[in-house]
Amino acid sequence: DVQLQASGGGLVQAGGSLRLSCVASGLTFDDYAIGWFRRAPGKKREGVSGTNSSLGSTYYADSVKGRFTISSDNAKNTVYLQMNSLVPEDTGVYYCAAVNRGGWPAEIYQYDYWGQGTLVTVSS
Repeated sequence: DVQLQASGGGLVQAGGSLRLSCVASGLTFDDYAIGWFRRAPGKKREGVSGTNSSLGSTYYADSVKGRFTISSDNAKNTVYLQMNSLVPEDTGVYYCAAVNRGGWPAEIYQYDYWGQGTLVTVSS
């Protein structure tokens, strides 16, 4: 079975940092692009960042550009999201998801596999 395990969330003050990890298993990691999404309270799930390591391509939402950095360690089947200069608007449940690399960039509904989410809370 394919599993995506997101971790690294927590409570942090505004201006602080967190690093999220997404560990994938049950799939050929090199064949997939990984995206990070978040659902803020009362809002729809939105794309935050993504990476297609086979293309050396990354994506960032405008709201996180310059503050978040996505990276991958293919040897560990892991994608990281380094989040710096966090603001309260970054609060939400963060999910990682996988889509076949041929379908990237992809809409949210096109992602094949989803992790369970990790909660990020940024206090003001």
